[in-house]
Amino acid sequence: MPVPSPDAASARLCAGLRLPERVHGQPRRDTSPESPLTAAWGSPAIALRCGVPRPPQMRPDAQLVTVNGIHWFPYPEGRPVTYTAVGRQAYVEVTVPAKYEPAGDVLIELGEAIKTTIPEKPEGEL
Repeated sequence: MPVPSPDAASARLCAGLRLPERVHGQPRRDTSPESPLTAAWGSPAIALRCGVPRPPQMRPDAQLVTVNGIHWFPYPEGRPVTYTAVGRQAYVEVTVPAKYEPAGDVLIELGEAIKTTIPEKPEGEL
C-alpha cells in the first residue's frame, strides 16, 4: 500500500489515530511497507491511509456523503470506492471493497477515531 507523504502537522495528527482492532468484523492486518500512516483490515483489505493529498477529482460542487458528522468524498463511481474524509486538518482515505457493502458501516466504525483525533478545518474549508 503506498505510504502518503504528509506535511509535519498532518503526520502528527495521523500518528495520533487510535484505530480499532476490528472493522466490519474483520481483524486488523499488517501493511507493507509498515507505516503509522496506513492500516488495513480483512481480505480483500479495507485500507486506510492518513495524510493523503486533497483528492484532485474533488470540485467545489462535488457531492459529499456525510456519516456521523464526517464529510466523505467518494471516488470513483465503480468498485472499490475510496472515500476521503474532507474538511479535517488531515485528509484520511478509506478504500472499501464491494464485499463490505454497505460502505457506510465501515465509515461509521472508522469515523469516531478520525473525529476525535483530527480537528475540523475552519467552517467552509474542504
